[in-house]
Amino acid sequence: MRVIFMGTPEFAVPCLERLMLNHYQVVAVYTQGDKPAGRGRFLVSPPLKRAALTWKLPVVQPVSLNGAEAVAQLAAFNPDVIVVAAFGQILPKSVLAVPSYGCINIHPSLLPRFRGASPVAAAILAGDEFTGVSIMLMDKGLDTGPILARAQVPISPQDTTGSLTAKLSQIAVWLLQEVLVRWTKGEISPQPQNEAEATYHSSIAKAEGEIDWHLSTVDIWRRVRAFHPWPGGYTRWQGRQLKIIEAVPLPEETRLEAGRVVALTPAREGAVSGIYTGDGILGVLSVQLEGKQAMSAAEFLRGQKHFIGATLPYS
Repeated sequence: MRVIFMGTPEFAVPCLERLMLNHYQVVAVYTQGDKPAGRGRFLVSPPLKRAALTWKLPVVQPVSLNGAEAVAQLAAFNPDVIVVAAFGQILPKSVLAVPSYGCINIHPSLLPRFRGASPVAAAILAGDEFTGVSIMLMDKGLDTGPILARAQVPISPQDTTGSLTAKLSQIAVWLLQEVLVRWTKGEISPQPQNEAEATYHSSIAKAEGEIDWHLSTVDIWRRVRAFHPWPGGYTRWQGRQLKIIEAVPLPEETRLEAGRVVALTPAREGAVSGIYTGDGILGVLSVQLEGKQAMSAAEFLRGQKHFIGATLPYS
């Protein structure tokens, strides 16, 4: 089977590598362009490109797939199927029509819940107990195609977008293998999505990571987890950004102003300090001050003794 694989982030890498290990003929890898990153703003290749080059696969980085020339180049690879995993572009109808077995999309949610760009973070923000992976046959809509297979995964209280995405990428590996075999044998009947149950979640903006301490403890806790590793759940301390890397929600009957930092003596659920919220305390387990490495809250307090008693800003 001739496969074109499209994707960009780390989420897509395990599926590509499994296809190679299972001796599929991956004729090309499509991914987004290299982008400047870090303080030096050097160009950095996306994770899928790096993986593809390791396997010595042809890599194509189109600005768009809408032009006739781009479609002709893709068609020249003569793919039987196109597999898509967080590619970052909507495929035009001219591309969808190229492979005989269609274009198959690997989406990290239980479609039709959380269509769009940030489904993993959306599931954590919503407080869902489960999420999963859906594999669908692509159509011209945004994550609207019929479902070929689903797998459900529990969300643990410790899961962040980073850790949960890694789990889902491994589930996607075995689910894709099953779908490719059964779909090409005609053993799967695509199931239309229920539009009445559809929800969307757009891309996350950096500004969303700034913590409003008037929110409930649980809301802030979910945001800390959903926005890790990017953009992070952050506040400001002494003119610098302070990211809350890991936290725990704590009930509290005493009421102090939102954003007030207090010592927790004795420690509660591993937290030695906490920050008052709209209805309780967010126990802080680890933080990262701008320009520094991430560290435990206890280590941070040893160097920032005036943190206790401070009132953190919010917007």
